[in-house]
Amino acid sequence: MPANETWSASEVEACVADYLYMMALEFNGQKYNKAERARTLAANLNGRTDKAVKYKWHNISAVMLELGYPHHPGYKPAKNYHRILVDEVSKQLLTNESLRAAVEDIVSRPAVVPPVGAIPGDIVWRAVSPPAPTTISHGFHDTPTFSAAKRDYFAIEARNRSLGEAGEKHVVEMEIRRLWEAGQQKLSNRVEHVSQTAGDGLGYDIHSFEVDGRERLIEVKTTSFEIRTPFYVSRNELDRSRADSDIYHLYRVFEFREEPKHFILSGHISDHCQLNAETYLARVD
Repeated sequence: MPANETWSASEVEACVADYLYMMALEFNGQKYNKAERARTLAANLNGRTDKAVKYKWHNISAVMLELGYPHHPGYKPAKNYHRILVDEVSKQLLTNESLRAAVEDIVSRPAVVPPVGAIPGDIVWRAVSPPAPTTISHGFHDTPTFSAAKRDYFAIEARNRSLGEAGEKHVVEMEIRRLWEAGQQKLSNRVEHVSQTAGDGLGYDIHSFEVDGRERLIEVKTTSFEIRTPFYVSRNELDRSRADSDIYHLYRVFEFREEPKHFILSGHISDHCQLNAETYLARVD
């Protein structure tokens, strides 16, 4: 079959079903073989290769994000998908109660601070590289997506105070250890969890230091999901990152419930992230 031939409705349906099934297995901690599933599915489609199936799964990851769901961690979002895929994913999500239950449990579940001492020092405070920018492009980019399946699990997770506070405490411990191991014990004793001691209106969560004594203002964003998971920032945080861009750092902590990792975005947040207005404060004058 030519690579550019349009996928049939039945092929799209099968790809979506297998993707959502793997997501449910993933989020429930069950083992499976992604490569084997791709080969098996391809063999039952109209001459598709397992490579084509995998790329379609990458497309589905992009659709999942558009609908407000986390995506499968093994398939980063890919551009150039079509309305038929959005419609099929929406339809299947509406009836996939087991997947919705698994996601709702993850975003709402209380979290605990992982023991930093149990993680080797060479990985606990050294950040990984931020993900490479991915442009999600499709033919209806400026058209709103209205779907009964649409959720905002990222907002629900952002309101999980237990997870947010656990992520902040984890970073506090990392900062203390970073400074201590650099021979700056006095500075390590001055690291302050300001969102707890002074409130969360300052536009950052942690007051820390560089090894030379300069200030480091840290805003922490924590997720249970993978590195590309979107996150919310407030107007106050944006303003602070602009006003103190030379000392402001956003720590994105991800895969928190498994083995926490993080990357750092330094300076004005808008220099690193595509910002989309999701909510508005409305006043009737």
